[in-house]
Amino acid sequence: MKRGREIPDSVRARFPDHDALDLLGHPGFLIGRLLEQGDSQELAWLFDAVSHSEVAAWLSRHGGRVLSARSRALWEQVVGPVSPPPTLAAELWPLA
Repeated sequence: MKRGREIPDSVRARFPDHDALDLLGHPGFLIGRLLEQGDSQELAWLFDAVSHSEVAAWLSRHGGRVLSARSRALWEQVVGPVSPPPTLAAELWPLA
């Protein structure tokens, strides 16, 4: 997350139980919530505050668990296809 970025009031409203400093320290939390629920202005702020590659990396690591299938499909079209995370069975038994 780029330093010196102030969180807009509309974004803060999506996180009523968190203060701004807490959110800035956890960009993945911001990314997940805004990709799923953000409006066009909030998403424009997100992509200005967080690099495209950071959003793509987050989508690859967490998107399947955090986003709805519909949202994940949309964001894969926006940031490019991401490989699904490996399954635990593939990690433990590579020949399975």
